[in-house]
Amino acid sequence: MVTQFLNFIKNSPSMFHAVQNLQNKLENAGFVELNETENFNLKNGGKYFVVRNQSSIIAFALAKNLSNYHYQLVASHSDSPTFKLKSSFDSADKDYTKLNVEAYGGMICSTWFDRPLSVAGRVLVRTEQGIKAALVNMDRDLLIIPNVAIHFNREINKGFAINNQVDMLPLFANGNKEGKLLKLIAENLNVRVEDIIAHDLYLYNRMPGSIFGDENEFIGSPKIDDLECAFTSFEAFASSESKYGINVACCFDNEEVGSTSKQGANGTFLADILKRINTALGKSAEEYYQAIAKSFMISADNAHALHPNHPEYCDKENRCFMNSGPVVKFSANQKYTSDGISASVFREICKEAGVPSQTFLNRSDMLGGSTLGNLANTQVSMHTVDVGLPQLAMHSAYETAGTKDVELMIKALQKFYTADIDVKSNTEIQINY
Repeated sequence: MVTQFLNFIKNSPSMFHAVQNLQNKLENAGFVELNETENFNLKNGGKYFVVRNQSSIIAFALAKNLSNYHYQLVASHSDSPTFKLKSSFDSADKDYTKLNVEAYGGMICSTWFDRPLSVAGRVLVRTEQGIKAALVNMDRDLLIIPNVAIHFNREINKGFAINNQVDMLPLFANGNKEGKLLKLIAENLNVRVEDIIAHDLYLYNRMPGSIFGDENEFIGSPKIDDLECAFTSFEAFASSESKYGINVACCFDNEEVGSTSKQGANGTFLADILKRINTALGKSAEEYYQAIAKSFMISADNAHALHPNHPEYCDKENRCFMNSGPVVKFSANQKYTSDGISASVFREICKEAGVPSQTFLNRSDMLGGSTLGNLANTQVSMHTVDVGLPQLAMHSAYETAGTKDVELMIKALQKFYTADIDVKSNTEIQINY
């Protein structure tokens, strides 16, 4: 399964490609695509998915007998920190052609130096009928962001401030090759340069994923955050069947930049789809609110493993380790939405699945990051637990995780999707297997 995961990352150089690959997985499993501009015609036992903006996807499967009308969701995200090409991206003079880029999300910039890079994303093309979006992947070592030699920056190993407009511009060509990259993209898509109207193009690290360690216990790869959770959740979802309610798998875009987009977890995508399911099933508004109150969400976004060289960055009693199972993440200030109720449900599911679970909290004197669970709850409020898989070097161009955790997460989520989480009240939840 780890090999399949690394292949998924290799074939997902942008959020658009990641969602396309998830869509392919669903179609191979018999899921039917629904279009937001058309009526939803649903039937019990049906399996469906909806894509928004080509970069977010929500899939759902209805039980053959909806004996407990509610939703059981897992949500991850498709994007990772990187650099986005500006609208006019050539930066050329007589000596070199570079690309003009801006940061997308909070990456560790220094890890992007001196690596083979390329470009992938979406291009909008003029057609006789109007405009068509096409995915592009310049599948070759095309760019590099070169470091300054230590001879010119003797203090480099003491740390220096990186200026994104100066230091992070990737080198594309010798001499002035203005317009050449756009020409290559047009050739890749077999369209005319003049028919390319706009684009959403990003850099990606070309270094392949690897399995390493004394007993092959580690994974090294770009985009482990959060494609590991996207891969494992959709793998579990596609291979499971709800016996009671409606299973849902979501992968949202723009988590790394706040989720406040039409395709983000803080947008209306999830609420829109759940309400349309309710309408298509002939349910009333009252029945919808009852279903939401009985629903449960796992917000799946990776966690910080104990660092081998810096254990002091983790809370001594609430730290997690690679290859030791999924992690429940807590935060008193609600950066993570886990509470006692939602954590208890997830831990019981892990126990039933024979999967170990862990706990993570930040040190009390260090602020951590946030994720999509609490943002999604601003649109659709339900019991939610924030869960992730432990990894090192989060937001690096090349991250590290544990090989065992991929299958442990799939096993736990399969148990989640086949269970019936029956929310009786604010004080009682039954889990039926």
